[in-house]
Amino acid sequence: MESLANGVLSAEDAVRMFFHSENCLFVHKELRDKTADAIMSRVVQLPDLLTALPAEQAYREFQHELATIRSLCLKLLEEQRLVA
Repeated sequence: MESLANGVLSAEDAVRMFFHSENCLFVHKELRDKTADAIMSRVVQLPDLLTALPAEQAYREFQHELATIRSLCLKLLEEQRLVA
């Protein structure tokens, strides 16, 4: 998420490298975790968000989505810590 936020990784690159359909299916079928599913689906939608909206609005929505994704990641880590 930090690489996305800092511009080191584009939304398209993130989807191509990490959040592609094979990994989405793995998360859905093997992990069976709603929070992990939510993270995957939100990141997958980022490239569409950036192309569908005017630049300024897309930037605001992108930042909002990144904040939500970070929050979901922290929630997922906390859930895993509590289980361990």
